[in-house]
Amino acid sequence: MAGILYLCATPIGNLEDITFRVIKTLKEVDLIAAEDTRHSIKLLNHFQIKTKMTSYHEYNRVEKAKFLVRQILDGKNIALITDAGTPGISDPGEELVKQCYGAGIQVTALPGACALINALIISGQPTRRFCFEAFLPADKKERKNVLDQLENETRTIILYEAPHRLLKTLEELLEILGNRKMTLCRELTKKHESVFLSTIEEILEYHREHLPKGECVLIIQGKSFQELKAESQESFLKMSLSDHMDLYMQQGYSKKEAMKLVAKDRGVGKREIYQQLLDEK
Repeated sequence: MAGILYLCATPIGNLEDITFRVIKTLKEVDLIAAEDTRHSIKLLNHFQIKTKMTSYHEYNRVEKAKFLVRQILDGKNIALITDAGTPGISDPGEELVKQCYGAGIQVTALPGACALINALIISGQPTRRFCFEAFLPADKKERKNVLDQLENETRTIILYEAPHRLLKTLEELLEILGNRKMTLCRELTKKHESVFLSTIEEILEYHREHLPKGECVLIIQGKSFQELKAESQESFLKMSLSDHMDLYMQQGYSKKEAMKLVAKDRGVGKREIYQQLLDEK
């Protein structure tokens, strides 16, 4: 009978944030797959966990996942842990989970600390709708594509960033997104936890003089629907009325339907569009 893969959340700073269930599971499984065994041994020693560990990281994620899957199919229960937080979120655990489902293996998650959720709920930003981009891509072209997509994102945006890249990222965000409201969270759950709620520009200026230590979580205000509507209307108003009508009529809309769509685009009534068209004649 096959074993089970347990995705175990570990503390992101304060060791007291680990759950009783995670400690119990880590003691009972046959093997722990850890992103960095040198880092995780400190956690295991603190809670007197003697279970054998093996490394599972970004550079061996595909081949090592095949090995772990075989172990589970042979009946071993395996726990997956990341350096800090919930495995599978912006780490190689995603590959192992995918392979486990492909092999018909049961996967279960033991909840706990998660940096993006911790940062979001203390950010002072809207929490009902949000998107998570983790670390921006290193490739310049891909990075620009992601930032361009985020320009019109209406949900609260969450990014991770390393301290030595923070200034560059803030400069890019200011250039592409504009001076949005933003919260910078640092050293979450630790003694020197800090939450800086301001604007991208002010946070950038502050950190030019005070370089941060520790990984940062950036919570950025999304663009409002009102802003999007105003920008859309502005772009349509730059078109002539006849060109705007032609845009829809070339798509197969009748004149009456096109007038209705044009009126909506321009934020006016259909009667006004009709009158303008008459005046143009």
